[in-house]
Amino acid sequence: MDKPCTLLVHFDKGSAAMANEIKADLEGSDVAAKVEAMKRAVMLLLNGETLPTLFITVVRYVLPSEDHTIQKLLLLYLEIIDKRDAAGRVLPEMILICQNLRNNLQHPNEYIRGVTLRFLCRLSEPEVLEPLVPSILENLEHRHHFIRRHALSAISSIYRLPHGDQLIPDAPELVERALASEKDASARRNAFLMLCLCGQERAVAYLFSNAEHVAEWPDLLQMAAVDLIRKVCRSPNRADKGRYIKTIISLLSSPSTAVVYECAGAIVSLSSAPTAVRAAANTYCQLLSSQSDNNVRLILLDRLNELRTSHRDVMVDVVMDVLRALASPNLDVKRKVLDLVLDLLTPRNVEEVVLYLKKEVVKTQSGELEKGGEYRQMLVQAIHSCAVEYPEVAGSVVHLLMDFLGDTNVAAAVDVVLFVREIIETNPKLRVSMIQRLSDTFYQIRASRVCSIALWILGEYSLSLSEVESAIATIKQCLGDLQFFTVSEEGEVTDSSKPAQPMVNSVTMSSRRPVVLADGTYATQSAATEAISTPSVTPGSLASTLNLRSLILSGDFFLAAVVSCTLTKLVLRLEEVQPSKVEANKACTGALLVMTSILQLGLSSYLPQPIDNDSYDRIVLCVRLLCNTGDDVRKIWLQSCRQSFAKMLAEKQFRETEEIKAKAQVSHAQPDDLIDFYHLKSRRGMSQLELEDEVQDDLKAATGGFTKETDDANRLNRILQLTGFSDPVYAEAFVTVHHYDIVLDVTVINRTKETLQNLCLELATMGDLKLVDRPQNYTLAPESSKQIRANIKVSSTETGVIFGNIVYETSNVMERSVVVLNDIHIDIMDYISPATCADVTFRNMWAEFEWENKVAVNTVIQDEKEFLNHVIKSTNMKCLTPPSALDGECGFLAANLYAKSVFGEDALVNISIEKQLDGKLSGYIRIRSKTQGIALSLGDKITLKQKGGS
Repeated sequence: MDKPCTLLVHFDKGSAAMANEIKADLEGSDVAAKVEAMKRAVMLLLNGETLPTLFITVVRYVLPSEDHTIQKLLLLYLEIIDKRDAAGRVLPEMILICQNLRNNLQHPNEYIRGVTLRFLCRLSEPEVLEPLVPSILENLEHRHHFIRRHALSAISSIYRLPHGDQLIPDAPELVERALASEKDASARRNAFLMLCLCGQERAVAYLFSNAEHVAEWPDLLQMAAVDLIRKVCRSPNRADKGRYIKTIISLLSSPSTAVVYECAGAIVSLSSAPTAVRAAANTYCQLLSSQSDNNVRLILLDRLNELRTSHRDVMVDVVMDVLRALASPNLDVKRKVLDLVLDLLTPRNVEEVVLYLKKEVVKTQSGELEKGGEYRQMLVQAIHSCAVEYPEVAGSVVHLLMDFLGDTNVAAAVDVVLFVREIIETNPKLRVSMIQRLSDTFYQIRASRVCSIALWILGEYSLSLSEVESAIATIKQCLGDLQFFTVSEEGEVTDSSKPAQPMVNSVTMSSRRPVVLADGTYATQSAATEAISTPSVTPGSLASTLNLRSLILSGDFFLAAVVSCTLTKLVLRLEEVQPSKVEANKACTGALLVMTSILQLGLSSYLPQPIDNDSYDRIVLCVRLLCNTGDDVRKIWLQSCRQSFAKMLAEKQFRETEEIKAKAQVSHAQPDDLIDFYHLKSRRGMSQLELEDEVQDDLKAATGGFTKETDDANRLNRILQLTGFSDPVYAEAFVTVHHYDIVLDVTVINRTKETLQNLCLELATMGDLKLVDRPQNYTLAPESSKQIRANIKVSSTETGVIFGNIVYETSNVMERSVVVLNDIHIDIMDYISPATCADVTFRNMWAEFEWENKVAVNTVIQDEKEFLNHVIKSTNMKCLTPPSALDGECGFLAANLYAKSVFGEDALVNISIEKQLDGKLSGYIRIRSKTQGIALSLGDKITLKQKGGS
């Protein structure tokens, strides 16, 4: 049997020979041998051995020893052994140790006295403690603080026993007198804690009598005072709340950071007045800037975020103080800071915030920051959010961010170009300067996706004659000379590139390969790229102006199709704004030459992979369009694209607004709720803080801020029956899941007419679950019940199982009886919550994550959207696909779902379903995650729930 103890050491099971060997060593005179024998005895007892014959030997040969180590081991031994018989009565032989304990309490050595007093804190037998009370009380006046400290702890423990007030009836009064004269910090803390637990009125009186000196108390005593104030203010009668708040505010200047942190949390729980909340927020911000530990910073940011949810107006004033935490090198801290700040933006502070973020972006260019690329991406996303919400600040940052279009961090560059695309649509005043800037910096772009979006921007927003001509020239410069490759029948390599500008140096790089012509002769095929050196670009550098040429020659024909579409739009617009038909025809001819060269390259055998069909059809469409253009087609190409993009932005803004409204706390007050009228109250003797608090309380009462809606049905769903109704012991558990902890509140009912002795709830776990402590043994009277609590730690989202049994003894049956419990399966839904992420982030994670679980659709639901909503509800995930993309009835549906676990794990789900001719749905649900556990657990959950039956 495992018994609760303060010492847990692994040790092998003993034998009769080992017990005799321990007994022989204890009877000897060798001190070292006695020490080792006592250690072995303690370890055997901890591992379930009883050693019934050893107690008398210990009393005879160990109790009289004066060695300090032996005395400490003796106390451990006495703490572990059974002190009661099967009927619950104290064993008669326990009286033998009372005299030894009394002698130790009067021992001239302070250490012996101290450890004995500490041992008495763990005794719960009144028969053993009663004769020791006078000696314990004498130690309250000992000259050494070590003795007084443990004497106060012992008195507190004894007084809190079921009948402890009969052993020391005047304990609170004695402790109060000791506290008044005590000088040691730890002893004062122990005395004050005893009064808080056993004589709260005396503790409050002591606190108020020393209110002026609380700031001078040692930090241990200050922490105890803060705990007392929290406990007292939870009571309905809070007449002296103002005095408590004054005490808390005085402790905010304490030199101990732990005390300051606790005071900040306490003042918010006591008062909702703006002054109190502002003091707490300033305190958290000061700790945020002074503490170097990243874990502490993350905790402080969580506290600030909690203040934001309920006191946003106050938190707006400290937004710049929060931003200073960006100096931390940790990316998690930076991310939390930016998320918090973005929720605190107002028209008054947005310019300051954007200016600060702009300075941080400049810092990332130095290359000194670790993971500077990721940090720059976070800053770009933050600035993007600021500019979308407050478009007037976009002009101050957009040109700076456009310098990062050629960033080596592709994700950051994509964020920049998406930001540019949205701002140029929502801020028409910036269009001219942004188009000019984009044309000037286009050659720096190296990523294909960034090039595609930048080309779309040039094609859609180049409106004037000069802008269109500049955009066409930029694209042609980045493509280089046509054609992309040449074929020489003489077998010589020829250069197909010409310098794009006169009077500049050029470096031509050619690759060659033999090809067979149609007539069977051999020729050499070469593709040439040219690096043009400009004043800011050196030959052969990565900043080559031929970025489009190199990407197309690498086989990126999707980009080639985008180039063709962009040139088509520019030529069509040029025909509208160019008065000279000759120039327009010349531009059209040049665009057709580019497209035919791309098609020739794609159909040649030079590249390993030929052009794909989609890109080929797109380019051919552009060629036909330029050769024969109608008014309807022209309208589609020049107007409909921008209109669709503007509609997409409007839907995105509407969806974000709806999400904010959904997250807003909706509270309702009952019509018969009591409201205290602030103006009719007496204000005599009330401080300004108390007056503010009264106003806030009235507002909360009027708006239902104090009401808490509890989902009773959800609570009932968490009650699990563990045994049958016909079992002699009935048990059911209420499961509470809180992040990393699972609490089992097990109700055990004795349904027999007999007393159950040594009843123990034995639990075991499977999976990433760990039982924190094992419940102790209990004695259950006939038809009585007992609440047993078990704590379990969780380390991942893998499915876990808790199983076990209830073991008990009765007086009629010699053997122990066992009742097997039903298994408790831990639901993954308790650990994941809906979350959002950008489409680019979702795709990157989908490509990166290696674990995939593919679940076939098998459901009786026949509507695609109904099935999607059922999966979302069953999996507690967020649908990232916008509602506009799910509109219509086409018989197909594809959607992406996303969720995040409390352990920081990402769960990605893609649903692809099709409606068959018979009306049934078919398809697959694919789940991806970085770890195997969450993918398997989520797959099992979907398999169980997808039929729609439960």
